[in-house]
Amino acid sequence: MLVHSRKARWALWAVFLVLFVPLFALPLLVVLGASFATNWSSVLPSGLTAAHYRAATRGEALQALTTSLVTAVTASLLALAAGTWAALAAAALRKRQRKVMDALFVLPVAVPSVVVGLAILVAYSQPPFLLNGTRWIVIIAHTVLVTAFAYQSVSAAISRLDPAYEQAAASLGARPAYVLWRVKLPLLLPSLTAAAGLCFALSMGELSATMMLYPPDWTPLPVLIYAATDRGALFTGSAIAVVLMAATLLVLLAVSRIRTKASYR
Repeated sequence: MLVHSRKARWALWAVFLVLFVPLFALPLLVVLGASFATNWSSVLPSGLTAAHYRAATRGEALQALTTSLVTAVTASLLALAAGTWAALAAAALRKRQRKVMDALFVLPVAVPSVVVGLAILVAYSQPPFLLNGTRWIVIIAHTVLVTAFAYQSVSAAISRLDPAYEQAAASLGARPAYVLWRVKLPLLLPSLTAAAGLCFALSMGELSATMMLYPPDWTPLPVLIYAATDRGALFTGSAIAVVLMAATLLVLLAVSRIRTKASYR
């Protein structure tokens, strides 16, 4: 503990609770309470029911959850591959060239995601890359939006690597490809799994660019939540939102376990 005084620790906990409860915990608790309600005209919900969850785990909602999971997993893997490759390449560049590479990969998150969606819509609505109206244009948009986070995470991990491991392997006659595959990537594995989890979580919640691109047969869950709340079905939308949060947390917990095992190898 950096704070040794008991009074100071209590003060820090009090500040944490004052900031955490209204800003983070309370909105989530409100969504959770609304997901079980049939009416909410007072401070607390009334008419508790699980009917909203039956609607949120069947039919269109279940298909939308599958769509979100497939999109997020695919986009995360593509972003991780592209971001790792770019980070490894950037590490071998000069400082000025590396700054240019950093700027290029940060650009998609430096502008509103709706701008990225529009750019992808224009770029892939004409031959030879006619993807408008397909699921792939949604996956590409998610990949573009989350690759920056994979790139930054892996770049930071590479900068912390001890070059002695690579130098020792090279001095023993190992080829660069072998050093990369058997030395460098295993050392980066905890950071790679963390980057994959971050990309997955961001993709699961992405809405702005998706709204511009998704075809009728590839509707992710955030779009369904927006549609439900837009037509006034707030309680059903809340239940779907809880399902989205639960699915995301379960995958992140699985990724965290993989990361923990990789850290102890």
